[in-house]
Amino acid sequence: MDLGGIALLIIALAVVLLVVYLVILLSKVSRTVDETTKTIQVLTSDLDVTLHLTNELLAKTNVLVEDVNGKVSTIDPLFAAVADLSVSVSDLNTQARQFSQKASTGSSVVKAGVATGATRMATKLFRKKGGK
Repeated sequence: MDLGGIALLIIALAVVLLVVYLVILLSKVSRTVDETTKTIQVLTSDLDVTLHLTNELLAKTNVLVEDVNGKVSTIDPLFAAVADLSVSVSDLNTQARQFSQKASTGSSVVKAGVATGATRMATKLFRKKGGK
């Protein structure tokens, strides 16, 4: 064997080693791709289950919100009545203050008239609320 034959033998050996390395590499890449495929399949099935459960949860949440809205709408008139009563009580307090100021500066006849007026006002307001 001459120098050209030895060089050819070294090149052939290098090509064989390269092919062996590529076979090992491709084998590892193939296993990695197989594992990735399995992982994607598991994730897909888990995602389907999660989406199904999420849809059920959203449906239950919608039912709950509708129920709460219905109950709140039945309570709304109560709050309106309380607001009206609050306005009436405030008006009564204002009238009572005015009558009290007039009574404290006036005579006993004025005091009696103020008391009668306050009683009439309170009766009028409470009859108004009772009639609603």
